[in-house]
Amino acid sequence: MSSENGSATTTVSASPTVESESSNGHLHHRTKKVETLESVTIRFAGDSGDGMQLAGTRFTDTSALLGNDVATLPDFPAEIRAPAGTLAGVSGFQVHFSSTDIHTPGDTLDTLVVMNAAALKTNLKDLKPGGILIVNSDGFETSDLKKAAYKTNPLDDGSLAGYRVIRVAVAKLTVEAVKDCGLTPREQDRCKNFFALGLVYWLYERPLEPTLKWISEKFKKPELRHIMEANIRALKAGYNYGETVELLPVQYHVAKAKLAPGTYRKITGNDAAVLGFVAASQVAKKTLVYASYPITPASPILEGLAAMRHFGVKTFQAEDEIAACGVAIGASYGGALGVTGTSGPGVCLKSEAINLAVMTELPLVIIDVQRGGPSTGLPTKTEQSDLLQALFGRNGDSPVAVVAPQSPADCFDMAFEAVRIATRFMCPVFYLSDGYLANGSEPWRIPDPAQLPRISITHPTQPNSEGTQLTHEVGDGEGGGAGQFLPYKRDEFLVRPWAIPGTPGLEHRIGGLEKQDVTGNISYDPANHQRMTETRAKKIDNIAQTIPDLEVHGPADAELLVVGWGGTYGSITTAVQRAQRKGLKVAQAHFRYLNPMPKNTAAVLQRFKKILVPELNTGQLCWLLRAKYLVPAIGLNKIQGKPFLVSELEAAIEKCLSE
Repeated sequence: MSSENGSATTTVSASPTVESESSNGHLHHRTKKVETLESVTIRFAGDSGDGMQLAGTRFTDTSALLGNDVATLPDFPAEIRAPAGTLAGVSGFQVHFSSTDIHTPGDTLDTLVVMNAAALKTNLKDLKPGGILIVNSDGFETSDLKKAAYKTNPLDDGSLAGYRVIRVAVAKLTVEAVKDCGLTPREQDRCKNFFALGLVYWLYERPLEPTLKWISEKFKKPELRHIMEANIRALKAGYNYGETVELLPVQYHVAKAKLAPGTYRKITGNDAAVLGFVAASQVAKKTLVYASYPITPASPILEGLAAMRHFGVKTFQAEDEIAACGVAIGASYGGALGVTGTSGPGVCLKSEAINLAVMTELPLVIIDVQRGGPSTGLPTKTEQSDLLQALFGRNGDSPVAVVAPQSPADCFDMAFEAVRIATRFMCPVFYLSDGYLANGSEPWRIPDPAQLPRISITHPTQPNSEGTQLTHEVGDGEGGGAGQFLPYKRDEFLVRPWAIPGTPGLEHRIGGLEKQDVTGNISYDPANHQRMTETRAKKIDNIAQTIPDLEVHGPADAELLVVGWGGTYGSITTAVQRAQRKGLKVAQAHFRYLNPMPKNTAAVLQRFKKILVPELNTGQLCWLLRAKYLVPAIGLNKIQGKPFLVSELEAAIEKCLSE
């Protein structure tokens, strides 16, 4: 079935049955050999105008509907529109689908689909020896080869002898299939992604029906019927081409995965974040105000929340990053839930406003979907290089909370958790996602709304002074009489009350100047400043009392602990599990809470002789662990705009244990 936003959902029963179906969804006697595989990794690659993201997404949704576990990795070109056919303009979409539980979009490719020479040049290195290479031979003309810096045609010079090459004139066959649909030559060419998709559907026994339904709904307007018909024809033509032409002597079948019972949908990290923030606002009974400035790869969160106005969500596209953060702080000051979103460069600009939220002790969530830096850097590539910026990127001692989701589906949970922490502790909270999590997707088990954690918010309606003398607490002789509101009178976690402006009797000062303890008056008293600085830090430390302990997965006698944070979870988990199956004494721990860290962190780290910290940066978490806990952590760093390969981590684990 299809949800309101068009995302495919499937329900898994407690005892799922597996049916044997043909690729068009009907049972019949097979005439070709069918080989069953546990998992397959495919990548669609072509020019940024070839529709590879759409083809990959449709393949993913179909596989999810069939009950496979899936993980994806879209790869966008950094330039908005690089010249067609050039290396800089190549766009790719990788999908890993399996009959078992998986955590990554795969390492080496089983099948690579390329639409032109540039796509082959940039992606061939990832295809495993003997892998299937489906090539649009129409994309290898002399001009295509020149743009891709090929001196000879790789389809003819023997350089592809190590692969199973399937040459298909995709462009010409697509034009032939749609020639009677009334399309322009350009429109005809744009249908070739569906031809390629149909061919891959045949190869891996995927049904056409989900995609046919999607096409019919997407182009259902009368003025688009000719496009709908053309795409349907192209899809069927690609499938029938595989069915009738002896391309390969075998088709491949990947059975359903054994997932926990529930209703699932495929979800990206950005989509999960949108739902997480909306869910939190509904549970908290607060209006969500999201203020942002468009920036890759965080922009889809603004777009997604803008579509949630029926849940009372208010979105504001500001003129710059500073204004966006200021609007979010103002919303929280007014009693709403203020959230702002950006990527690394935008955090730099927001830093002064974030410090205003630190000083005023107002709830604020800052979404940072990290990308490669510095400066403009690698806008469409992933990195984990903003951890130290989130922790320390402001003037003065200004601690904030920091959380980081570990998978696309976990983006929902940590978005929800960021709201809980911000409102419970009246503080800014960084939500550190990254490009890999934001754009990648996996099955997400839709939670029961009744089972979501509670977020209870109480605003004072009466003055909170009991008329006691405050000389000792304040330090300058000023007291608080009965009936006075004390904006910095704190609870057991050192959290101040959240008073709504305009509430009679609760008038108080607020702003960026240092405040007097308890009364909130402006204060330049040295002792008061130290006390308030230490109190703000202690309040953040107290968050550790409300978050789960750091979990360790692995044997009790493990010699090596592999520690990660954020989006490296999938690769680390898979690598550690493979190493454990080899009999290696290795365990894993993963941080989703980075400030404060779980209260048992020191005890965990001190149990192990060796600690390996893989990060997509130059070693920021490793530096923190060594500095704070005095442990001999070793960093494994990758700064290439790409996530870790499982094979890279396996090799590092084996090297650590052998030294």
